[in-house]
Amino acid sequence: MESWRATLLPKASSNLAITGRYVLPPAIFGCLERTEAGAGGEIQLTDAMKILAREQGLWAYIYEGISYDAGEKLGFLKATVELALQNKEFGEAFRGYLKSLKL
Repeated sequence: MESWRATLLPKASSNLAITGRYVLPPAIFGCLERTEAGAGGEIQLTDAMKILAREQGLWAYIYEGISYDAGEKLGFLKATVELALQNKEFGEAFRGYLKSLKL
């Protein structure tokens, strides 16, 4: 695993994605003030992050593992099931329950 400094390109072809939480510098607020409203008339944080990336760069952490889109119903369900199976308290009981389902 490694950390790296990213530069956002206008149309970067990449297999990288943003997941989880952000830790952003105070400069993001100035970028938000200069960000035009997008979809639904809302100012999008990712648009402000593009400005910040061009002006100062961004830090990212690359990890190996599975990432689910918990903003989508199916991704949320997949993440919930996988985490439940890993749970030390009830993972084995949950696995047994899943095996008992008539699919």
